[in-house]
Amino acid sequence: MAITQTVDIPINHRITIDVPHEVPAGATIITFTPASSVKKKLTPKEEREYISKNFERLNRETMDILSYQNMFLESED
Repeated sequence: MAITQTVDIPINHRITIDVPHEVPAGATIITFTPASSVKKKLTPKEEREYISKNFERLNRETMDILSYQNMFLESED
């Protein structure tokens, strides 16, 4: 039996665990894994900044690729 639950770890890093009755008594392994798939909800301002930064990065990468293609095409002439 495996039960997975996502919880927020408080600043003091203390949590209390109430074990469900379905879990048999005895030795149990508790694993703490960062929930990377759980993302903080962005405010509208943060969302605009995120999009803007990634758009600029994508534009730079695209320009680098086009520049490389042009150099390659010019060297073939």
